Amino acid sequence: MAMTMTGSVELPADRQSVWAALNDPEVLKRCIPGCQELERTGEDGFAAVAKVSIGPVKATFKGNVKLSDIDPPNGYTISGEGQGGVAGFAKGGAKVSLADAEAGGTTLTYDVEAQVGGKIAQLGGRLINGVAKKYADEFFANFAKGLTPAPAAG
Repeated sequence: MAMTMTGSVELPADRQSVWAALNDPEVLKRCIPGCQELERTGEDGFAAVAKVSIGPVKATFKGNVKLSDIDPPNGYTISGEGQGGVAGFAKGGAKVSLADAEAGGTTLTYDVEAQVGGKIAQLGGRLINGVAKKYADEFFANFAKGLTPAPAAG
């Protein structure tokens, strides 16, 4: 089953800081919902383990992510696939673009295309899209929070 999702989010940091955070496995691990492990496998890749729950199906996905079209600090293309055992598989990619926001900070725009198969695909598109949007919103909320400068002690 194919799925697409697009959106943008305003982040409270300059483009260089956002770029650095998007390439830091520790930052990403803290921000990705259900992420248990995230390790660099080279200049342009990561290995990941994430626990996800879609309706009645709960699974631990293990997969690899590869970065391409890397254009610091403007964006990249991320692609990957993961296996969730009997729950099925997921594979896809996203084009991520960064631009200076008018009010300061950075606008991150994403365009995702993914395929899911196995038990997950049988749950139906509305449920899967809803959960994917929830996970994306949660990631960006966590990511923005991590970029927000701490108030100065005074």
